[in-house]
Amino acid sequence: MPKNSNVFPSLTAWRRRAASRLVHSGWRWVREAGAVSAESPGPYCFRRIGAGTRLAFPQGTIFGERWIEIGECCIIAEQVTLTAGMMPDLDLGPDPVVRIGDGVVLGRGSHVIASQPVVFGDDVYCGPYTYVTSDNHSYDDPTQPIGKQWPRSAPVEIGSGSWLGTGAVILPGARLGRNVVVAAGAVVRGDVPDHAVVAGAPARIVRKWDPEEGWQPPMRSPAPPPIPAGVTAEQLRGLGLPDPLPPATAT
Repeated sequence: MPKNSNVFPSLTAWRRRAASRLVHSGWRWVREAGAVSAESPGPYCFRRIGAGTRLAFPQGTIFGERWIEIGECCIIAEQVTLTAGMMPDLDLGPDPVVRIGDGVVLGRGSHVIASQPVVFGDDVYCGPYTYVTSDNHSYDDPTQPIGKQWPRSAPVEIGSGSWLGTGAVILPGARLGRNVVVAAGAVVRGDVPDHAVVAGAPARIVRKWDPEEGWQPPMRSPAPPPIPAGVTAEQLRGLGLPDPLPPATAT
């Protein structure tokens, strides 16, 4: 005689799947609704948000927006902290303190903390958890806790086209040139010339571009092939194949 099947496990599994779909659908809605842009600034009053820029939800700590300018087509990932001033509700004067250029990417969990000018050029890409600050702890007085001593501050500049690896730290007074690569975990202070690669803590130049001899020391692997002219967004998905399809032609 056949045994009766127990319907309760399948009913429980169905309920869990339904609850999971509901939770994920709701969270997607919350993320869309909570994202910040020029059209939907939410509770923030930035000095400027350019067209096409988006701050993903949930945002990190944000204050001093009146002194923060963000350019066009920027991607600010989740949990990114943007602060101008040592604390909220300070009057920092007439000029912007944080200026982020066009096409800048700030990876998840990154921090930009400034009381002195911090400037990102255009098309600067930052990996997750990068830390850029104009302020650093001081320890001049050995009788006082370090956290209670007034910090040292200096402006920071990051040149256009630069890349900051995951966990990179840019300290007060750093001035990075154009197209600088900062290796993951590097701690940068001082000046870095254009077209240099820096790594370590403290960071040092490990490779740089010479107009006559190229990269020194030379690259260990050949440069990847450039994207063929006329390739569409759909075709880019197939570039990893050995023989990508040519661009479609009209008939």
